Amino acid sequence: MAIEDPIVTGLNSGWAHINAGQLSSNQTFEADVVIVGSGAGGGTAAEILTNAGLSVIIIEGGPLKSSKDFVMEERSAYPDLYQQAAGMKTTDKAIGIFQGRAVGGSTTINWTTSIRTPEPALSYWASNKSVLGLSTDELAPWFEKMEERLNISEWPFDPNRNNAALRDGCEQLGWDYTVIKRNVKGCWNTGYCGMGCPVNAKQSMLLTTIPAALERGATLVSQAKVMKLEHHDDKIYALKAQALDSNLKPLPVEIVFKAKHYILAAGAIHTPTIMLRSKLPDPYEIIGKRTFLHPSLLSGAIFSDPINGHSGAPQSIYSDEFVWKDGADGELGYKLEVPPVHPILIASKTLGYGQSHAELMANFNQLQVTIALVRDGYHENSPGGTVKLTDHGSTLDYPLTEAFWRAARRAYASMAELQFAAGANKVLPISEGMPYLSNWSAAKKAIAEMELAPLKTVVASAHVMGGCPLGEDPKVSMVNSYGESHYFENLSVMDGSIFPTSLGANPQLSIYGITARNATRLAERLTAS
Repeated sequence: MAIEDPIVTGLNSGWAHINAGQLSSNQTFEADVVIVGSGAGGGTAAEILTNAGLSVIIIEGGPLKSSKDFVMEERSAYPDLYQQAAGMKTTDKAIGIFQGRAVGGSTTINWTTSIRTPEPALSYWASNKSVLGLSTDELAPWFEKMEERLNISEWPFDPNRNNAALRDGCEQLGWDYTVIKRNVKGCWNTGYCGMGCPVNAKQSMLLTTIPAALERGATLVSQAKVMKLEHHDDKIYALKAQALDSNLKPLPVEIVFKAKHYILAAGAIHTPTIMLRSKLPDPYEIIGKRTFLHPSLLSGAIFSDPINGHSGAPQSIYSDEFVWKDGADGELGYKLEVPPVHPILIASKTLGYGQSHAELMANFNQLQVTIALVRDGYHENSPGGTVKLTDHGSTLDYPLTEAFWRAARRAYASMAELQFAAGANKVLPISEGMPYLSNWSAAKKAIAEMELAPLKTVVASAHVMGGCPLGEDPKVSMVNSYGESHYFENLSVMDGSIFPTSLGANPQLSIYGITARNATRLAERLTAS
């Protein structure tokens, strides 16, 4: 069955796409609005602004890929589509970070989980972070708009065995669980969302808003790394970028962009990095501070029957049993989900070497994995990390605190209890030195005594938030509640960096909904002037 490739079709029809890697000399481009980044925020903003009749340029550091490139192989997907070939880590190497780097950003390679911003997060922002107009009721129409646009609905099919174990364990224990909403249309249930959708079912920015913007005349510039914003007084007057070759190495070609308005939507690491490089005013030293990850722990479990966690929708069940149990600013809560189980992904996130690792991978098809995403940024002992400039780019310094380790111990216990309740033969908390545990009673004792430490305990994250928070008080925020800069009249931020804390939920739908609200207001403002 032939699979239509809408990117190839669009390019053949005359879309304005410029691969900066093919430019041979310096260039200058102008538009009403220049958007840095093509992920959840950039893509959503691009469609709304072009629909309003504004000329738009979208700049993306990564390449333009399409379904013809998505061959369901980790060896090509990670170097082609992820920041640092999926090998990004925090400064001390204790946390692995997955972020997309291609047109569509992380929406091209995420696992499609779509959850509205939890009410406790919004209430906390209103009470503690001077955020206005972002209550559950006020955001509802924006979420409805984006859910309709991106075909977001509850996954109607049976979960794969990996997710079913999470559901079964919750049912046995009487814990909360929810069927996940996914942004897919015509999904083949292959389970390879993390390598780019090979059948164009995932309603990522690559397949939806970016093509819509290009159809209406937007220009897409790929393989261009934004270096800095040029500014004077309260205005940005230019943006400078550097062309990248096919290996994303710098080329001696500078590209200058000029616009009435500039939007940073490069994600919660790169938006603060660009701000820091540009030396934007920051009197309260906020830029890059309080960056949050949902640092996540893993628990493996061996079942008698095949799990085949590589096959089927990667995430279709989650449990919020422990996310808000102690209140927003109490002990850190954690969300329970499962990841897809692909060989390189799991081999790089498990433990041991030689024979012990070989034994683990020998049980690959019987391996169920549960993850606990720790909700950071609310507790006084959970300040998150800091994005800093280095000689070669930037780094995220993210010390793991005592409050996190207390949450980690509780999370390992919850995951083991859940997996045994679901029928696991043995459970392996993914932390160096831990053996397979044969029953819940033994696991409870071992987890209470296990040593937890950076580099010893495997911690990973695919969610990066904060570093450029929104709010009305400039002492705690860089942009107002509409993402508009406190210091520049023609600069907005529309990505996950504006969240004052983590969300306690996967972030893509929060970025879609809040960006839709903020970009609509910006479009009204720009078209009225």
